[in-house]
Amino acid sequence: MPTSRETILAALHTRLSALPATALRGDVLPERVPAEGLLILRDGEPGEPELTLSPLRYHYQHRAEIEAVVQGVDRDVAFDTLTASIGLALAADRTLRGLCDWVEAEAPRPVDLPVEGAASLKAAVIPLVLHYSTDDPLGG
Repeated sequence: MPTSRETILAALHTRLSALPATALRGDVLPERVPAEGLLILRDGEPGEPELTLSPLRYHYQHRAEIEAVVQGVDRDVAFDTLTASIGLALAADRTLRGLCDWVEAEAPRPVDLPVEGAASLKAAVIPLVLHYSTDDPLGG
């Protein structure tokens, strides 16, 4: 049975997969960026939990990341559209159907990346904070 952490990350990946952009999880940047854009979910770090006793619960603020990448002539508009669609997808259900307490995105810091012999990429890492609790830091 998957852990709470894995269940939440899988649900987040499923949510991102519903967007027009190609959504990957933990993969390397492919040689070609799809016309609709590319999202790569990075599992990130659960960090140090806060504890409550009786019953024992571990409360995490897990930091994951989404790498958002677009390429093409209208990459500024495409990037804005892509990041806005991520925001809308997260806002539609901040608890991922009750799997976590809250999902919160932070603002991206976009950069333009030149590509030799092709159109430049516009990319950013979008930090996410996944708030959830579990009864076991290894298997809960």
